Amino acid sequence: MASKVVQLGTQSVKPILSVNKVESRRRVLNLYRAWYRQLPYIVTNFHIPLTTTQCKSRLRNQFNKNKGLSDLRVIDMMIIKGQMDLMETVNNWKQRNHVMQLFDDFSETSKSKDFLAKFYEGHEH
Repeated sequence: MASKVVQLGTQSVKPILSVNKVESRRRVLNLYRAWYRQLPYIVTNFHIPLTTTQCKSRLRNQFNKNKGLSDLRVIDMMIIKGQMDLMETVNNWKQRNHVMQLFDDFSETSKSKDFLAKFYEGHEH
């Protein structure tokens, strides 16, 4: 009984941008291409201490993090946020530290084990 209600609820939800998975995939790839094309200009304008190749690699990693998403509404919201970030970056509405946060890869940094690092992270032990 509950599963029928859930099925009816998911069928009545209207999509945000994409009607099906094919259209959603096309939008994601277009967003990726737009970021990929703008990266050389972003690196130059914001004086990012990374090469364009490194930024492209980190961009690919950011898109691969969300590779497993299957809900079209969530994918559409991520696309909208990505487009807004790109527009703000290209129009220089962001400062350098905001752009650096886009390319900051926390998985590559090694976590230090001293007291202050644990304190800043909020860990007691």
